[in-house]
Amino acid sequence: MPSRIVIIEGHPDARPERLCRALADAYAAGAAEAGHEVERVAVAELDFLLLRSKEDFDQGTVPATLKAAQGAIAAASHLVIIYPLWLGTMPALLKGFLEQVLRPGFAAGATAPGQPWRKLLTGKSARVVVTMGMPALVYRWFFLAHSLKSLERNILKFCGIAPVCETLFGAVDAASDKTRARWLDYMRALGRAGR
Repeated sequence: MPSRIVIIEGHPDARPERLCRALADAYAAGAAEAGHEVERVAVAELDFLLLRSKEDFDQGTVPATLKAAQGAIAAASHLVIIYPLWLGTMPALLKGFLEQVLRPGFAAGATAPGQPWRKLLTGKSARVVVTMGMPALVYRWFFLAHSLKSLERNILKFCGIAPVCETLFGAVDAASDKTRARWLDYMRALGRAGR
């Protein structure tokens, strides 16, 4: 059954030769081949300010430049978030984007003071794709994929998005053309499956 998929390209550099862009292109191509509806959000191409206060996060409005992205997330049944690992976590621009669009009332909301928050994005699944300079096994086993786990647990699942699957591409600077082609084929297959 076709899905509505939003691909969030979280690399802050919009140049088309970036691996994250190629991975997004491959996923989108596979998804389109299978009849899925695909919308893309390139965070690097959006102009928005970072949040600077709890009051703005709780009561401010989403910048006009991000309303379409928020609408795409609301309409999607599956999210694909692709980003490079920078200083052990997602780039600041992607974090700022998520803070802006996943506000109270959209992503989660309090039922009453002292009560657990309601998860407002239930029924959606996600895949997080991370590229990195270190081998993926080192990130997963030595560093325990701490920032990825934080994104999954503290942001996506907190909003009700589940299941969340992950794909790690490591040692990207040393990867051969053959390895990169294999990665792109894998992303195309994930896109066809809508996973």
